[in-house]
Amino acid sequence: MMNVPSPSLLEKHIRTGSDPIKIMSHLVLGYPSLEENRLVMDRMVAAGVHIIELQIPFSEPIADGPIIARANQESLKRGFCVEDGLNFIAESVVRYPIPIIIMTYVNILMAQGMESFIQRAAGMGVRGLIVPDLPLEEAGDAMGWCQGYGRGGLDWIRLFTPTTPDARLALLGREASGLVYCVARRGVTGQHTAFDPALMGFLNRCRRATRVPLALGFGVRSREDVQSLVGKVEIAVVGTAAIEIHLAQGADAVGQFFAGL
Repeated sequence: MMNVPSPSLLEKHIRTGSDPIKIMSHLVLGYPSLEENRLVMDRMVAAGVHIIELQIPFSEPIADGPIIARANQESLKRGFCVEDGLNFIAESVVRYPIPIIIMTYVNILMAQGMESFIQRAAGMGVRGLIVPDLPLEEAGDAMGWCQGYGRGGLDWIRLFTPTTPDARLALLGREASGLVYCVARRGVTGQHTAFDPALMGFLNRCRRATRVPLALGFGVRSREDVQSLVGKVEIAVVGTAAIEIHLAQGADAVGQFFAGL
């Protein structure tokens, strides 16, 4: 008989409530400032966002499109340091009643000491880590530390992409926990995504590959996009669109945008 892992705290949160789909937002720490990050997060939570993904900036964010990559570069240029970001994350976990996830690149973890970073994240109460440039074959220790230090509270979040063969989807999804992040298309964040039969076919493949909730990101920009995902995934991830609105119209407009989703 297959050993089915118990649901993590993140998965339990996602499966709780009557919302037809949940919203996960994305912020780049330090852009334009940590103080402004806090204002935007206040608006997001008030608007009903269910999960917040906080990105620790890195100089070469290879999975990110021009808007988020520029946010990474500007944050670093303005003096962002990882220690300030981790302190901000620890405060955010206490401040907000929803799960906080860290997204960053493997060099950040290595510079801090990967085990030390994961232990600290677990101790803060962070609910998930997304590290897109560390493949499964090299992530064994990291996943073990998440399980050990997190004790069901910290998930190593895996990514599914449209080019991933079914056999590898099954390998990635077999022991996934928390959620699986489904990348809507080839390329980087912020580009146009067609919510068409090809995407829905990919999501059907993702659904067959794992028992945990699915989150779809890369190109979710509107209420119509979110509505098209109801019944296909549990979570819609919105990042670039929110950053663009914040830059153009300010924190209050971000809250209005998420309330409209």
